[in-house]
Amino acid sequence: MFLYKVFLIVKTISGDIMSFWDYNRKHVGKQLNSDICVDTLIIGAGMTGLMTAYNLRNKSSVCVVDVSEFGRGVTLNTTAKITYFQQRVYTQIKSLAGEKSAVMYLKGQLESIKMLEYIIKNESIDCDFKRTPSFVFANNESEVTKLEQEVDFLRSHGVSVIEKEVPFNVRSFSSFCVEDTYTFHPLKFLRAIYDIVSKKVSIYENTPIVNIKESDGLYYCYSPRGIIKASKVVIACHYPFFLFPYFMPIRSYIEKSYVVVSRVLNNGGYSCISSSNPVYSCRFYQSGNDIYQLSLSESHNTSVKQNDAMHFENVKKYFGLMEKDIVDCYSNVDIMTVDFMPYIGKIKNNMYIGTGYNTWGMTNSVLAGKILSDLVEKRYNPYINIFNPTRKGVAFFNKIPYNLLGQAKSFIGTKINKYKSWYSDNLYLYSKNGKKLGVYIDDGGRKHMVTTTCPHMGCSLIFNESELTWDCPCHSSRFSIDGECIKGPSTLDIRYPN
Repeated sequence: MFLYKVFLIVKTISGDIMSFWDYNRKHVGKQLNSDICVDTLIIGAGMTGLMTAYNLRNKSSVCVVDVSEFGRGVTLNTTAKITYFQQRVYTQIKSLAGEKSAVMYLKGQLESIKMLEYIIKNESIDCDFKRTPSFVFANNESEVTKLEQEVDFLRSHGVSVIEKEVPFNVRSFSSFCVEDTYTFHPLKFLRAIYDIVSKKVSIYENTPIVNIKESDGLYYCYSPRGIIKASKVVIACHYPFFLFPYFMPIRSYIEKSYVVVSRVLNNGGYSCISSSNPVYSCRFYQSGNDIYQLSLSESHNTSVKQNDAMHFENVKKYFGLMEKDIVDCYSNVDIMTVDFMPYIGKIKNNMYIGTGYNTWGMTNSVLAGKILSDLVEKRYNPYINIFNPTRKGVAFFNKIPYNLLGQAKSFIGTKINKYKSWYSDNLYLYSKNGKKLGVYIDDGGRKHMVTTTCPHMGCSLIFNESELTWDCPCHSSRFSIDGECIKGPSTLDIRYPN
């Protein structure tokens, strides 16, 4: 733990939020400093936004903006598995939305992998793209039959699934494997896509969009240093920063997971995940002679179980990780939809969205980039109806009370007992001039003061002492230790004074 704590202190002093996937941090992006007019504005420079821009780069004027820097949000904290064998997603979709929907979702995942493989080869992208077998295993006896039903579905639609013992030291009651899946380095890939796109598309980083107004068939998108007038807008940020007309809180909930990266002696050359909660997942990554294991577990709804340090410790215990081998710990959040399928498509006239990837962001973001670009260009796409973000169904109406309760629980829970029992003596919370403030004193004695109310919808923030960030349990906004907004839906900082 000492070595990891030193690593955190270095991150704090440098003022940078890094993760295991970070590399080549000399990138300096440009900011918007004037009013501009474009045909299509893409909000978000992660996988979805840049893949959409990649597909539109040779078309009419396109612009991409991001609240931070490209790839610094959820893309940065992925485990970067490129697989269609996704726990029990197909039988779950089938039970809620029917056989046709499950088949279309499978086709979409397979197609997205082919698209990604083609782009990497065609553009000669060096991103450690590697064919990697994917295992799904039942970690309790009650899951065996359910996993077998998932395998039967895949086999009935032409997928070769092998019954094979998972080669990882976990308790498994049954396990299956597919071999035509991949892993890669997400930031190396996105860096290459950024370089390709930026030759023809304007990309503005550290440029939040704080408001959107529609007038005379155009969208006026306001940033602190300029207005972007656009005919079409693509919302490609992780969580939409507006409430209406989409009303995301009743359509989804936020799930948080914890990843510990450790050095190991041997590259297993596979990825694996349990078929249901509690989730246990791992993959390997090799850089030169250095081999790493990415271990993930402790996934939970953010409305409960908010002690991040405890979750990281539980991941270490479950996977038997030694402190001396650990090089990084980071968390990630996913938007979980009511029917296990993403929300990709049109939400109003000439406004589109891609979100809700249910922990499978690498395949779904590539697919979203194709769907969204086809919508912008008024082209046919077979997935437009199935992933329509305004779709309704039994699952949607059944989950409305559950999601509303979760949102209320998150909000109310942050307003009472804000001083969590697990906070260390380095943290102080108090009020001043009507503002709720938080002060963290790092091991070097430096004070970091912020306001502790999320600018998005007013939830009280929780301090994540493992990653030295202020996190919103309601809608997953994240802020640096000094109050910089590093992930939306918030578009504002919490610096004090601000």
